[in-house]
Amino acid sequence: MSTKNYLNIHVLISHNPSCLNRDDMNMQKSAVFGGVRRVRISSQSLKRAMRHSPYYQANIGESSIRTRQLGKLKPKLVQALDGQYSEELVEKAIQWISGKAKEGKIEANTEADAVAPWAVSEVARYCELIQAAGDDLDEKALKKRVGKESGGFRDALQNAVDIALSGRMATSGLMTNIDGAMALAHSITTHTVDADIDWFTAVDDLVSDEGEVGAGHMDTQEFSSGVFYRYASINIPQLQNNLGDVSREQALDVAKHVVHMMSTVVPTAKRQSLPADNLADFVMTSFADIPVSLANAFEAPVKQASGSGFLKPSIDGLVGYWSDVHKGYGLDEDVAAFILSEVQGADGIKHKASLPELVGWVGSDGE
Repeated sequence: MSTKNYLNIHVLISHNPSCLNRDDMNMQKSAVFGGVRRVRISSQSLKRAMRHSPYYQANIGESSIRTRQLGKLKPKLVQALDGQYSEELVEKAIQWISGKAKEGKIEANTEADAVAPWAVSEVARYCELIQAAGDDLDEKALKKRVGKESGGFRDALQNAVDIALSGRMATSGLMTNIDGAMALAHSITTHTVDADIDWFTAVDDLVSDEGEVGAGHMDTQEFSSGVFYRYASINIPQLQNNLGDVSREQALDVAKHVVHMMSTVVPTAKRQSLPADNLADFVMTSFADIPVSLANAFEAPVKQASGSGFLKPSIDGLVGYWSDVHKGYGLDEDVAAFILSEVQGADGIKHKASLPELVGWVGSDGE
């Protein structure tokens, strides 16, 4: 059984031609690394894809609601807490949490100062607190109660795992700041990418039926393919704390699901025309004393192997770089990996025959 504080996750996943994450110019997000252009998938995009995935809903539960639209949030929370707290009490909780308590009733167009994740369980905890305050419901008294009840709010976050993992920055009201337990990097291709441009047209059926020629709409779309390196590191003690001082076993039960989602979940952008529903080809996890990214394995962009693509040299490069770092720094790690195809491994890596086996290894603390 491991006693290490960090779980590091390294994933290589090859995506067929697609456009999984776009910028404000409707072009693929990219980054320069090693002096060359790489295609990039932002950490925000991947985190959203994970928390909205069917796997998350089935194995972890409902994710938090991220919004600044308090007028639209109110009916959702009233419905979710129906039978537990009155509509008036739920509204009071929203007002105090958002810092809008002095502005009166929440109307349809009422907005918070910024987008923030709202956990139903946490709002319920505030309802309970406000109800207990009774006639002493004022800002000073309520903040004092919040200070005393901080552990209770962490307990409430057990049902808001995405907040415990990704954290939350609060700018006003009684909403609590949460230091995220998971650091998730932007995914980048292991190699240089020259994107392609798709010039496309859409035919207006009714216009063409009248004998007119030409398109009803014309536009361009950038797309490309590549092998992406995904990296995340989970601070296990921080995750335990964020979930209400749960056991290491409970925290690892969450972490193992993160490993599964890092290996299988894909952002859904342009999915109907450029589906890239690819699963990971290589997944390596390590229990370690410090977070360690292996992105520098690809600082010199991977070159296409003779007679093959970028995938095999990317796996070889990652394993080789891990071995160099592991030996060079004398790292004390418990490491296991799942490799879809047969590739030369390295000493010190336990090889797992399937992703479920690797996920189970993480959940059992490296046993």
